[in-house]
Parts: sequence; structure tokens; C-alpha cells
Amino acid sequence: MDNVSLITMFVLSGFNETENYQAYIFALTLLCYCFIVLVNVSLIVTVILDKNLHEPMYILLCTFCMNGLYGTTGFYPKFLWDLLSPVQVISYSGCLIQALVMYSFACSDLSILAVMAYDRYVAICRPLQYNSIMSKQRVVLLVCFSWLTPFCIIGTNIILTSRLKLCSPHITRLFCVNWIIVKLACFPADTLVNNIVAYITILIYVFHGLFIVWSYMYLIKTCVHSKENRAKFMQTCVPHLISLITFLVAILLDIMNIRYGSKDLPRTFQNFIAIEFLLIPPIVNPLIYGFKLTKIRKIVIGAITFKVK
Repeated sequence: MDNVSLITMFVLSGFNETENYQAYIFALTLLCYCFIVLVNVSLIVTVILDKNLHEPMYILLCTFCMNGLYGTTGFYPKFLWDLLSPVQVISYSGCLIQALVMYSFACSDLSILAVMAYDRYVAICRPLQYNSIMSKQRVVLLVCFSWLTPFCIIGTNIILTSRLKLCSPHITRLFCVNWIIVKLACFPADTLVNNIVAYITILIYVFHGLFIVWSYMYLIKTCVHSKENRAKFMQTCVPHLISLITFLVAILLDIMNIRYGSKDLPRTFQNFIAIEFLLIPPIVNPLIYGFKLTKIRKIVIGAITFKVK
């Protein structure tokens, strides 16, 4: 057992079902990734260049899109490369880094959604105090919290995984997942700390979700009796709710599949569930916000009209 920790490469066996369709999947994936980059970069540039959008809600939206680019860049370039390669492998360190990127991205998304819920709560329920509560300094702190806290929490999980002795180089996924690596450990007893920290991590982000639910229950209660507040809610909160539901469905399906999924499920279906949180939210979020938020929609339509003329 002295050599079990000397694994330097992992084999991504999740590609076995794609052998006959790799050219089609490559073309579709490349198109999808280019579209994700286009819509997210467009929204980020719009917010940065227009001073009228330098408000907390739009700054948080910009952060949301940046995080989407961060997560998808951790997956799509490697996935596209693997589709063109005869063998789908990844180095040990590269696998740990990819797992860190994938799940720090997912946790950051939930943190940003929580901060956005807080922003909407203050804007609608405490409008007279909004500017003092959501000052530029506080927004910067909240953005740093949304990025750095998940990175540190997931980083702790990855460091604990790196100490394990592994007995197999085969990962039954399209990309590296921390929990899958943990399950390759030769000695299950060594994974006790990993399990405890993983469940603490899940619990932390369950509380994020509960905070968002509480915020929206309070918002709905406040908006019911005010026509003006109802209009604000429909304009600025509905996109956020759609983003939240899309993200939660995607990530919960993935977690359930990793932890409790049946091996009898078709590999193609498992692959779709695995990449859903890297596919649907990064496309849907900028489109929903771009169409629903009046200021952004007017700027985009104005820019398109100007180019046509």
C-alpha cells in the first residue's frame, strides 16, 4: 500500500458514452461556451461603462456574471480539449484545482444570491436607509465576502482531500469532483474529517438558502399592501427568484446524484445532471436580467438601434 498515494493522473471515464458523438458535442459545446462568454461579458461591460448603472444592484449583478465566467472557464476549455483527445486524463494537481474552481463557483453563486436578496430587502423594506446601509464600502465588503468565503471553505475541503491515499485513478465524471476523489480513498476511516467538513459546508449554504427564503417571505409580506412596492418586486426581484430557482434545482440535482445517485441511471443522463449548473444558470441569468431590468434593456436596445442606423 506504499504506492497508493503516488497517483499523478486521473482518467475521466465519464466520456465513455460520448465516443460516437464527440464531434457533434464539441461543436455544440463550443457554441454554447461562446454564447455564455458573449452574454456575460456584454452585461459586465454594459454595467462598467454606464455610470447610471453604478448602483449596488447592478454591481452585484456584474459580480454574478463575473462569477459565471470564472466557473465556466474552469470547465469548458478542458472539456473541449478532452473531446478532441483520444484519452481523457487530468493531472492530480489539475484535478484538485478544477474541483476547487467548480465548487467555489457554485458556493459563490449562492452567496451572491443571498447578498442580492439582502439588497432587495433593504431597497423595498427600508428605502429611506438604503443609501446609508448599501454604501459603496459595504457593497465592496459584501462582494469580497461572496468570493473569498466560498473559496476558503472549498479550499479547506480540497486540502483535506489532498492528504488521502488513493487506490484508483478513475473518476466516473466529465470533470473532477471533490467527493468523487474522496470516495477513491483506500482507507474509508481516513475520510471521516472530510465527511464532517463537507456536511458543515452543506449546512453553511443551506443557511444561505434559508436566509434568501426568509428575505423573500418578508418582501412578499411587505409588497402585498403597496402597489408601488409590488411594481418594484416584479421589476427587480422576479429575475432574482428565477436565477435562484434555476441555480438551486441544478445544484441540488448534482449533489443528490453525487451522494445518493443510482449507478443504474444512464451515463448520458448523469452527465447532463453533472454539467447542468455550468450550463443553464450562466446562460439564463444574464438574459433574464438583461430583458427584465429596464435600465439594462434600454441601454442594450439603444446600442443595437445605434448600430443598425
